[in-house]
This record gives sequence, structure tokens and C-alpha cells, in this order.
Amino acid sequence: MATSTETRFGEVLGLAREAGRAVGAFTCYDLLGFEAVVRAAESRNAPVIVLVSPSSVAAEGGERLVRAFGAAAKGSSVEVLVQLDHARDETLIGRAAGCGVDAVMADGSKLPFAKNLAFTCAVAGSMRRCGVGVEAELGLVEGHEDEAGETLSGAMTDPDEVETFTGESGVDCLAVAVGNVHGHYSGTPKLDWERIEEIRGRTSAPLSLHGASGLPETALERAVSAGVAKFNVNTELRAAYFRRVGEELDARAATLDLKSLGEGAVEAVQGVVEAKISAFGWTREER
Repeated sequence: MATSTETRFGEVLGLAREAGRAVGAFTCYDLLGFEAVVRAAESRNAPVIVLVSPSSVAAEGGERLVRAFGAAAKGSSVEVLVQLDHARDETLIGRAAGCGVDAVMADGSKLPFAKNLAFTCAVAGSMRRCGVGVEAELGLVEGHEDEAGETLSGAMTDPDEVETFTGESGVDCLAVAVGNVHGHYSGTPKLDWERIEEIRGRTSAPLSLHGASGLPETALERAVSAGVAKFNVNTELRAAYFRRVGEELDARAATLDLKSLGEGAVEAVQGVVEAKISAFGWTREER
């Protein structure tokens, strides 16, 4: 059985869960998105996680972007963590760790159970030595992290596998598949609440729910009450970003007012993030 060493990532999630709240994890592709997330977090006095996709890290200049996020996070008045999301390549995970991320998601969800566990254990072992938190996924949350499209839910997390998986890997957080998807839901989202409760009873690791875009506020609040400590949000942020830029592009193009165009995008994304953070249980009160 793995021995779990407390990481900043695990500590933040644990404190949120103890307070009956959850931490919002928001995918950012540039510093405008990052600024929107931090402004929203500061307005609600809430900790947040800035997610970076593997494609962003692997792109030219990706490592500079990750380092910029980490440096900017230090200037916030609230806890801002940076996490590499949905990574299947140990080399890329190592590169992200070298750039100073606070956590990584070792995504072996497309592998059979034994191979997923072996991959997760390998990543957790290497990351634990440098104080980087690790999240893993059991079951399969379908959809594309960087693109939006209608998606059906994938293979559900088997509660009977949870104790062995989290116990042997010692992960800080477990992403579960309970009817949630990345991108747009095909029809009305239906989460398996009984499965969430059963999973919760099989592990002490904080649970993560990906695909929080598109879930109604009532579902988010119920999931927090059921013990979910982390929510990933992406699609709704990109939709707000594109919508605002589309609305203002022609007017700003006439004067080449790039600063105002960017500020509009920040404002639009910030509004979405604030609403999510509130649904996760955070107000402007002191923590």
C-alpha cells in the first residue's frame, strides 16, 4: 500500500471538503482566462485551481505559459494552484512538474484497471518525491477536454475497485465517472447519486467531478453535499470568451483597441467563474 504524503493540492481539497465546500478547477489557455479566474476567486475569497491541458503544455511556448501561471499565482490574495490536466504521457508530466505545477492528473482511464493502477502508481511515486499532487481517474469520463461537442457518458466508476485503486496508489484526488461528460451533454445530465455515495464510502480520497459545465446549479450543490471536493470547468468558460469577443470584435477592430477587447473577455469569463464558485459553496465571507 502506498504511503500518502500531504501535498499542497491535497491539503487545499481536504480543507474545502471539511468546510462542506468544493474547489473549482478552471481550464485556462492564456493569461486573460487566468486573470478572469483569479479575479473571481478573490471576489469570493475562495481557493481555485488553474488547469492547463496537455496540448497547451506540449505546444510551442507551453512551458513558458505554465511558468507564467505559476508566477502570477503567487501575486494572488487567495490560494491559486496550477494543475496539468488529463495527461497520459509520463514525459509530459515530468516536464510540467519541472515547470512548477502544484498537481498533475495521471489519466489512465482508457486503460484496463491493472494498467491504469500501475500507471497511476508510477506517476504518484515520482511526483510524491517533488511534492506535486496527483489526481487519477477511475471509470471513463467521455468527451474532448479542449473542444466541445455532444457527448454520451462513458463507463461508470466501479465502487468495488475504488478502495484498492486509491489505497495502492495513494492519490490525492480521484476523478469519478457517474454520468458526467466533457463538453456538451447529450440530453439532460443524469448523475448517479447512489454511485457517488457508495464511492464516497469506499475511500478517504477527495472526489473530483469533471464536466461541471452544463450541470445545473442544484446538481453542483447536491454533489458538494455528497462529498465531491473538486469540480472541473472548461466548456462554459470558452463559450463565454468566444461570445464576448465575437460581440465586440468589429467595434474594437475599428480602433485596434486590443486592451478593451481583452478586458471584455476577462469580464465575461469572470462572471461564469463567480457563479460556479458560489455554487461550490463559497461566498465573500472569510474562510
